[in-house]
Amino acid sequence: MRLYTKTGDKGQTSLYGGSRRSKADRRIAAYGDMDELLAVLGVARSHCADPELGEIIEAVQFQGFVICSQLARLGPGEPSIGREDIAWLEATVDRLDAALPPLRAFILQGGAPTGAYLHLARTVCRRAERSAVGLAGSEEVDLLCLEYLNRLSALLFVLARTANHRLGSAETTWRRKKT
Repeated sequence: MRLYTKTGDKGQTSLYGGSRRSKADRRIAAYGDMDELLAVLGVARSHCADPELGEIIEAVQFQGFVICSQLARLGPGEPSIGREDIAWLEATVDRLDAALPPLRAFILQGGAPTGAYLHLARTVCRRAERSAVGLAGSEEVDLLCLEYLNRLSALLFVLARTANHRLGSAETTWRRKKT
């Protein structure tokens, strides 16, 4: 089987289930942004030497594939994101955040490679969320996907802070430039 089909040469692609859409369609953009998020998470995981954080990132990648499949189809279907997935995100955020020094100011994105890539993943997650919300304004989208993406950005922020903290990489506090 070839990796190229030539069916998208004129700017169309297939959704899950076979219907065709423009590659510029909001639905295609939404699951494309999710695909990008999963790739950035793969880069973060490849730099992660912390087994616990690596497992969390991998679990998020698996759940992210579920969201991609939901965004790539019209109407309900399996698999789907559930309340238990959102509860897992919230519990993980709370557990990791409890072990971190409290934030007293905004911090700059960066730190060790794992932390920096997780900060990048958070920004891509926010874009994916905006794309999914935009899509939901005109087409059916599982609202649990939107809730999941909202919680996921919080998890990615806490994961970035945790990775940097565990690696001893100090956070840089944002300071207003004096003129």
